[in-house]
Amino acid sequence: MEDRNGNTTKAHKVLLANRKSGAFTGVVDVLSFDVAEILLETELGMLLIKGHDLHVNRLSLEKGEIDIEGRIDSLAYSEVKNMGKQTESILGRLFR
Repeated sequence: MEDRNGNTTKAHKVLLANRKSGAFTGVVDVLSFDVAEILLETELGMLLIKGHDLHVNRLSLEKGEIDIEGRIDSLAYSEVKNMGKQTESILGRLFR
């Protein structure tokens, strides 16, 4: 699969069943997780999953797959590039 810039990326899929379980592909890394939220780096940006009693049932970073269970309240994406620029500008301002 090619993105807008012509770079090749792996497929990213989200399968959500009854807001109680989710299967995600295209996962690059799990940055943090607890019972209230899970932060994933995916092929298409950062993905924040919020809910209650969230549990990681299966994780395979080699395949880029993760399965979760619990009550899923929201899924929110953000760009990886934007997060780095915001951090850089804040740090730049602090060290002037």
